[in-house]
Order: sequence, then structure tokens, then C-alpha cells
Amino acid sequence: MMTSGVEALVAELEQEAATTQRVLARVPNDQLGWKPHPKSMSLGQLAQHVASSPGDVAQLLSNDGLEISPAGMTPPALTSAAELGPLLERSVRAAKAFLSALDAQRAMATWRVTKEGKEVFAAPRITAARAILLNHWYHHRGQLSVCLRLLDVPVPSIYGPSADEDPFAAA
Repeated sequence: MMTSGVEALVAELEQEAATTQRVLARVPNDQLGWKPHPKSMSLGQLAQHVASSPGDVAQLLSNDGLEISPAGMTPPALTSAAELGPLLERSVRAAKAFLSALDAQRAMATWRVTKEGKEVFAAPRITAARAILLNHWYHHRGQLSVCLRLLDVPVPSIYGPSADEDPFAAA
């Protein structure tokens, strides 16, 4: 049985998935290789990361911890913006399934991140879900919205009006 904290995270995940879908729908297929800076991920890599993060993080959280590789990670290249919607849908479904299966004991169990055997992060699994599954997701979605602005793509409403879209304006 889910705890009320987990139920709240699932509800938030569902709400934010709809917002994320609106942002991902604006990613221009002809700009997937564009980078705002040489150190940045490409637009396609960032969009793919945003679409896949909930499910990827849920998979990580299903284990007792994560050992960070010193080599780092290179996000895969996206071949078509049309892949983003189905990827997000699968990812959110996986994250919901993971969260929904958490009982109180597993939710409160310590989840650890280590690098070269040394602990760099430890928190209850539910806290890691908030910080990494959700907050990390929002962080990258915000980066993606800035990239859209830099490419002169209309930015959708996220938590209120954007310069391009006002959901509160009279129709």
C-alpha cells in the first residue's frame, strides 16, 4: 500500500508529465544537433534526457544505490523529435509503477550514491525520488525551455504565462 508521501509524488509526476509533454512537443526536428555552448548537450540529447529521466531514475532507485562511473555518461543521440512523446509516456509509466509499488519501509530505506567506493549521497529513497526523479527532471526541462527560447521557438506555459502563451488570457 502506498504512503501518502508516495501518493503525492505520483500525483505530481502525472501533473508534470503533461507540462513536460507540451515542452517536448515544441522541440524542432531540424535542430536536434544544435548546442547553446560547446560544453552543453545537444538539443536532441537534452530533450531525450528530459523524456527518459523519470523512468531512468526510477530504475536507479529500484536498486539500493548507484556507483557513479568516473568515465561519466554520454547521452544517446536522438534521431527524431517524434520519438519524444512515446519515450516520455513509457518513462512516466515506469516511474509511476515504481513509485506505486513502494511501501513505507522501502520508501524510507537509505539509498546511496558512491563514487570509487566513497559515499557522496545518502538519503531515504523517497527523498531521493523527490530530489532526483522530480527536481532533477524539472531542472533539465527548464534548460530545454531556455534552448527553445534561444532557437526562437514559442515556449509553452509551464507554471503560468510565458512570453508566447498565456493560459489565463480571455479567449
